[in-house]
Amino acid sequence: MKNLNSLLLAALLTFLFAAASAAAERLSASEQVLFDALNRERAAQSLPPLQWDEALAKAARLHANRMAFYNILEHQLQGEPDLQERLTQAGARFGSIAENIAVGASPETIHVGWMHSPGHRGNILNPNLTAVGIATARSTGGLFAVQDFSTRVDILSIAEQEKQMIALLAAQGVRGVVASDEARRTCAMEKGISVPVTRSVEALRFEAADLNKLPDQVEKRLRALSPQKTEVGACRTSSAPGFAHYRIAILIF
Repeated sequence: MKNLNSLLLAALLTFLFAAASAAAERLSASEQVLFDALNRERAAQSLPPLQWDEALAKAARLHANRMAFYNILEHQLQGEPDLQERLTQAGARFGSIAENIAVGASPETIHVGWMHSPGHRGNILNPNLTAVGIATARSTGGLFAVQDFSTRVDILSIAEQEKQMIALLAAQGVRGVVASDEARRTCAMEKGISVPVTRSVEALRFEAADLNKLPDQVEKRLRALSPQKTEVGACRTSSAPGFAHYRIAILIF
């Protein structure tokens, strides 16, 4: 029995590696159908398209191939890491994640089934998700499909983060915003402000996975203050795969 289990494990690993390596070169016809279909649904709701993410696709391929090998539809098979760990191992960086799985006769029927399921439809049309990786694998049980979604967190330099924040604040009507060392030092502090006490200033610190919008509480505070001068600073957070975010400080004078 021990030898049989070892042979089965070796066969599974060989199957997964070969299938994932081949699929990494291009999308299969079924995967392309599902990718195009979900973005048509988003376009019909005036939502931005999801961008293809190869790290998410890598994780999705391994899971789809594993489900097809065992002929079992589950988000987590026995001995398999959970979704967060699978995406992290694949090298993805994300602020939020979600997953759709299904088995069916064709990608078209799978997509229709997802769109008639509130939870799966909600993932496809979630405005906060920005990226997707899709994989399919066929077995005697049918076509197994996986969609792994995320709010992707790109690796940006400190200067790039600050540039994006300045543009975002300008779009909110805050003019003359500059990056400063004082704001950067304040960003790195857990509390307090790196500004001489002779100056009247308020600091707004926040962490976010998306620098295309301000947190609600920050936006409300900015509207209430009418700043005479505004400075921004970013500071380092982990660049490792997994849950990630940016850290920003806004100084309002």
